[in-house]
Amino acid sequence: MPMIRDPADRISLVRFLAALSAAVLAAFALHAAAAPFVLRLGPDRIVLDTPVGFSDSLALASPRLQELAESLTSASNKVLVFAITDADLKRFMGGDRPDMKRYMTVSVPSHIEYDRISARQFAALAEETQRGMGALPSVTEYPAHLDKLAKGRLHALAELRKSATLLSMLQGTRLPAQKDPEREKPRYLLATTTLVLLRGKALSIAVYSDYEGAEDIEWIKAMTQTWVDELLRLNRNP
Repeated sequence: MPMIRDPADRISLVRFLAALSAAVLAAFALHAAAAPFVLRLGPDRIVLDTPVGFSDSLALASPRLQELAESLTSASNKVLVFAITDADLKRFMGGDRPDMKRYMTVSVPSHIEYDRISARQFAALAEETQRGMGALPSVTEYPAHLDKLAKGRLHALAELRKSATLLSMLQGTRLPAQKDPEREKPRYLLATTTLVLLRGKALSIAVYSDYEGAEDIEWIKAMTQTWVDELLRLNRNP
């Protein structure tokens, strides 16, 4: 290999190799996230996957992404999956700031991470979870409703699904203003929280989306149902 004597050429080569490495890592991460993967929780195996267009960013072992993922759930939970859009993953790998308009997590309560829980225990956990979200509003004009509530804190909006082994709730919040509350356009966030009993484990599946219109509500409802149903299918057989 010829020597590169010009410092400018050397810097250009370093930048090229860094960009190439980032591209290869991003492609590898996208490819790896395309197939279901198995996690062991004690003696049990849980099969997880991410929806089309999303990738599990925890596979990158990035402290920044790990910290962000942990900020989305209770400190008493362990995050198993933090899925961001493929476009955001590419931005992050390229050194750019991700948009983070839509993202997802799967977590498990740390104190029962390795325990198998019964249907009765799950029912009690689901009841406690739903009670902690507060009463459901009688209105469907969510922005006006959220304007009256504490900003930056998720509030219950609707019950999406409920069974002996599953509870799915729609939540939302108005985000605090970044600089000037009087001039800034209001910003809202939607979230779904689904508590599901999967192979004896109580998993919390959360989907987040910016809330700019009715289409975002339809998207988050459809995505939540599709993803949860797929995880149920993947774990149907022991």
